[in-house]
Amino acid sequence: MSKFAFSKLGPLVRLKLLQVKHDQRGVTAIEFAMIAPILIALAVSTIDLGIGIYTDTQLSNSAQTGAYYAMQYGYSVDAITAAAQSASRLKDITVTPTQICGCPSGSGGVTQASCTATCSDGLIAGAFAQVTAAKDYTPLLPYPGLPAVYHLSKQATVRLQ
Repeated sequence: MSKFAFSKLGPLVRLKLLQVKHDQRGVTAIEFAMIAPILIALAVSTIDLGIGIYTDTQLSNSAQTGAYYAMQYGYSVDAITAAAQSASRLKDITVTPTQICGCPSGSGGVTQASCTATCSDGLIAGAFAQVTAAKDYTPLLPYPGLPAVYHLSKQATVRLQ
């Protein structure tokens, strides 16, 4: 508004306009309204990440429980599957127990070999149970550049004999 137009207004209107120009009430509410969506997006993303990590941890616990069951009670596909699935609060976990013969490798895994083979350390190959627990995790929000579904899988291996 130009000075000329401002001077044509009545004194009461000019006074009100000057008061509004210097009024600071409501500034905090406007600033909060601008920052609130960012804070909500950060909170939802953090919760989403936490749920994904929780799912991964539960799968690890399930695989370890199945392997522990096989070590304690012997290899039984149905019993290992039931033990692994009951060890988690997650629904629809896919548990796949397998029995293999092999030799322990230096990396903590098992190198498959026939059950009568001799390992590099001179011992005879042993029987191992591998339990794999898997579940697909779908994030709460679609994130640009990231997959829509994550296939999470954990594996535990124990020697049976």
